Amino acid sequence: MARGKLRIYLGAAPGVGKTYSMLSEAHRRMERGTDVVVAFVEHHGRPRTEVMLHGLEQIRRAELEYRGKTFTEMDVDAVLERRPAVALVDELAHTNIPGSRNTKRWQDIEELLEAGIDVISTVNIQHLESLGDVVESITGVRQRETVPDEVVRRADQIELVDMSPQALRRRMAHGNIYKPDRIDAALSNYFRPGNLTALRELALLWVADRVDEYLQQYRAEHSIRSTWQARERIVVGLTGGPEGRTLIRRAARIAAKGSGSEVLAVYIARSDGLTSASPKELAVQRTLVEDLGGTFHHVIGDDIPSALLEFARGVNATQIVLGSSRRKTWQYIFGPGVGATVARDSGPDLDVHIVTHDEVAKGRGLPVARGARLGRARIVAGWLVGVAGPALLSLLLTTLNNGPGLANDVLLFLFLTVLAALLGGLLPALAAAAAGSILLNYYFTPPTHELTVYDPKNIVAIVIFFAVGVSVASVVDLAARRTHQAARLRAESQILSFLAGSVLRGETTLDALLERVRETFAMDSVALLERNSDVEPWTCAGRVGDLAKPLRRPEDADVDMPVGDHMALALSGRVLPAEDRRVLAAFAAQAAVVLDRQRLVGEAERARELAEGNRIRTALLAAVSHDLRTPLASIKASVTSLRSDDVAWSQEDEAELLAGIEAGADRLDHLVGNLLDMSRLQTGTVTPLIRETDLDEVVPMALGGVPEGSVTLDIPEEVPIVAVDPGLLERSVANLVENAVKYSPDGVPVLVSASALGDRVELRIVDRGPGVPDSAKDRIFEPFQRYGDAPRGAGVGLGLAVARGFAEAMGGTLAAEDTPGGGMSMVLTLRAAAGRPPARPDLPAQATT
Repeated sequence: MARGKLRIYLGAAPGVGKTYSMLSEAHRRMERGTDVVVAFVEHHGRPRTEVMLHGLEQIRRAELEYRGKTFTEMDVDAVLERRPAVALVDELAHTNIPGSRNTKRWQDIEELLEAGIDVISTVNIQHLESLGDVVESITGVRQRETVPDEVVRRADQIELVDMSPQALRRRMAHGNIYKPDRIDAALSNYFRPGNLTALRELALLWVADRVDEYLQQYRAEHSIRSTWQARERIVVGLTGGPEGRTLIRRAARIAAKGSGSEVLAVYIARSDGLTSASPKELAVQRTLVEDLGGTFHHVIGDDIPSALLEFARGVNATQIVLGSSRRKTWQYIFGPGVGATVARDSGPDLDVHIVTHDEVAKGRGLPVARGARLGRARIVAGWLVGVAGPALLSLLLTTLNNGPGLANDVLLFLFLTVLAALLGGLLPALAAAAAGSILLNYYFTPPTHELTVYDPKNIVAIVIFFAVGVSVASVVDLAARRTHQAARLRAESQILSFLAGSVLRGETTLDALLERVRETFAMDSVALLERNSDVEPWTCAGRVGDLAKPLRRPEDADVDMPVGDHMALALSGRVLPAEDRRVLAAFAAQAAVVLDRQRLVGEAERARELAEGNRIRTALLAAVSHDLRTPLASIKASVTSLRSDDVAWSQEDEAELLAGIEAGADRLDHLVGNLLDMSRLQTGTVTPLIRETDLDEVVPMALGGVPEGSVTLDIPEEVPIVAVDPGLLERSVANLVENAVKYSPDGVPVLVSASALGDRVELRIVDRGPGVPDSAKDRIFEPFQRYGDAPRGAGVGLGLAVARGFAEAMGGTLAAEDTPGGGMSMVLTLRAAAGRPPARPDLPAQATT
């Protein structure tokens, strides 16, 4: 029998609508013919939730006695006996009354799922076990009823029921959540705005999952990835020094010379001798390169020139920008430097730019001991010094007639031993100590040319020499290993710091993170694999690198890092040492979080689009069903009356009926016109014909739809001509004036005035109505919005939206301001046309219509 599917509605706090959403889903499924029952739903006395229970079959509850009281719990046996297709079980984290079948309700749900019954449940973010301490620190309340996070994570679908803190507090204040006697205490304690905001953020972060899975799978199956562009890619090598900003700006100037060029700044943290970089300076350079349109990369590499070249070739770079060395002249004895090595090994496919800067030859400190990973050249040098050095020294000393003496001979051999330890580590130093002891015994301690020593002092000298050589070699090697470990931990901490920062900023996409993994560990390809259960095949959620050899299972990879039970990060290219898996585990965990976040963002966007479409459809339906039918009904009634033969209408009655028909037709034309205008604005088909226009030519024509005497017009002669589309301006002003007249008190006219302000002209429509609070000033310009108690016959809520849309199409703005003394002012700002304002001696400065 197949296991049932679990769907969970997750909310940030009580009252956001989880149970209501669950019941709505139940009604939708029941309408589709699904067998749905209510196993346990608690409406908590909320009327709207209780109404949603009507029409749904409810399973009887089990009654239990506890401490002299009777309690009800879900009857698991009754649900199993009924065997519905879908069972609604509220409050996933609920603790059952002692004596129940299971301790927790989620355990009851597990039984239903095992029986093949789909379950829809609800839970709040504060009930998740891992967040108990966090929620307590925010709200001061410790949640006693909790559910393991894994139970919720195993759900087949998690849907976030979200609501802003302000809306939730309004719902609370209206008595839709708690009884009136509990409202004030709840609003001042648990339901404080800060608490609700923090809980909402917790919910949004935790539910960073289940988004756009089909799209990711489709892209993986069809190998849809960003294509390599035929453009310049410029890699900037950073050391963390102050010259980095100069290099970044120089690379940006090079990139600006070619269209579509790309700048990639890379900082390579190595464990074998990189001088410490300033985290503050790296942060500044990261911000700078991102401000200039580039990207910042952090890579771990044991050999900086090789790692830099490997990174450049991996990103298909064409140029590398490096700074002139900061080392002093004597420091070149340690090697030619990164710049010279990169230029030598870059080959014909990479151009290397060496940029001068203010820090050239100012020094960068002594090289750090490189620890266990010394590199092949260092190890070879150490063995040469440890093995050939004593032989050459012996040859040199034996050719001298009067040698420096045994004591000085011992010191010279000891110097070779220490040098071998510094270059090659412990083993070359031990070889040097052993060879030096034998050669000292054979050539320099009597009897010479024999491996015997007669003088006890010489025996002591050789023993001390060997002991000191071994001790120095051990100490040097131990210090090198500790330095190596410290450098490696520093590099790991920098990587983990980057991951933590990307989590907080939410800026990393899945492909970018996987590419970061590939760069960091120098892999050929990286893939994030997942599956729904242990028996289902693996699917690829994201993949970067070599796509010719896709990774279909974790077993096929050179390295795999599990993430939970059904997800794994697979890497191919080489086998990583065990010490690298700690950082890889952090990358794997972050990849899972990023994947979850991407899916959540996709689902949220689709939900927003569906909600917006549903809102517009609902508003259009309301407009058609009421606002458009009302004038039609008036016209129909007047026409029917005129055509009736039973009544002899007088000329005055016929004129009144005809006037009613004309008024209804005008109103209907206005409503349909606003609908068409809104449609044009949303589809982007409004094309204004801008020409120089006098406000006195347009504004009076826009007042024809309002009663006479309801508007006072004040347009001074000195107001400049404006550059507008006369038709669009007339519609905008007409909508604004009609809206102002609608809300203005009886007997108080609306003032329409104009004034010049620099190269702009302001047209103000001022009313003395109830006004609008600041929080609603932007919302009133949205389509299908009415504020306050506007009568249903007043329109479909498109007038202000159309007015703002037309104003912006003409290059103007429309904003709402408070009228001093009460009311609201609509400020329409237009562009003034070039030239002098026309003289209008035939029009008064102030007119009333």
